[in-house]
Amino acid sequence: MGLRKLSDSAYLYPGSPSTFIRVFDDGAVLIDPGHGKGRHKDLGREVRKLGLEIKAQLATHGHADHVAVAPRISAPLFIHRFEFSVAESPLNRELLTFGSKAPGGFLVFQFPEGVRVHTVFEWGDELFDLKAIRLNGHSSGMTGFLDGENGIIYAGDSFFGERVIQSVGLPYLVDPELFKTSIKELQNYVEKSYLLIPSHGKQVNGEEATELLEFNLTRVEETKSLILELLKTPMPMDKLAFRIMKHYSVQITPQKLALNLVPVRAFIAELYNQGRIDAVVDEGLKWVVKKG
Repeated sequence: MGLRKLSDSAYLYPGSPSTFIRVFDDGAVLIDPGHGKGRHKDLGREVRKLGLEIKAQLATHGHADHVAVAPRISAPLFIHRFEFSVAESPLNRELLTFGSKAPGGFLVFQFPEGVRVHTVFEWGDELFDLKAIRLNGHSSGMTGFLDGENGIIYAGDSFFGERVIQSVGLPYLVDPELFKTSIKELQNYVEKSYLLIPSHGKQVNGEEATELLEFNLTRVEETKSLILELLKTPMPMDKLAFRIMKHYSVQITPQKLALNLVPVRAFIAELYNQGRIDAVVDEGLKWVVKKG
């Protein structure tokens, strides 16, 4: 698997996640080095083919599949300050996706190593000719990187390819409203003819980008309406997640169900805070639509 040339200074190494490579002065900057046995070697080889060395690594956020190989690459790692402890602590990564320490080998992307972060940044900072832009909702510090020279935004997990969402049912998010706000921000960039690159899915622009962003938005709104319909009958969280996945014809596995509990909890929190659902105790904790 080789690099895809986007311009004389921008390249993409395919994968899930993909890795964006930006030429800067006499070196290369990687965005989301990713995971997988040998991936760090593959990235090093491809950068050397360009006659360059890896000078720095940027991460859109601290989830394991985006930063797992970072310690094996001899270049400093930069990440938003909200994501610092997620990258550095294996336990914090498990807390976010399982709610506590997770069973060994249960999560899809689970590894016991810490990832050293060398520098934290803020949204709006300029890093190696790239601007860090706020695209949170998927995670608290989710960051996109805007390459103004090439008209590209590496958008990380601020939106997903259609096949990715269809395979699991729900976009992974921790705050539905922030996720929607980030999608709308990306829609503004599409109108300015930017190419959008998600971490999981193909690069899109123009009408194709507009349709894909709308698909993400629609799935969020559909899910909220579906939850309100399902909760006309009191239901515990895991059964609710199961019913949502059945609705979207997802092949259900224990891992996918555990993963979907995260966005389902986020939807429950939003609807509860809006006063639209309530919590009851009925042989366990259940959620139900408020009457009247």
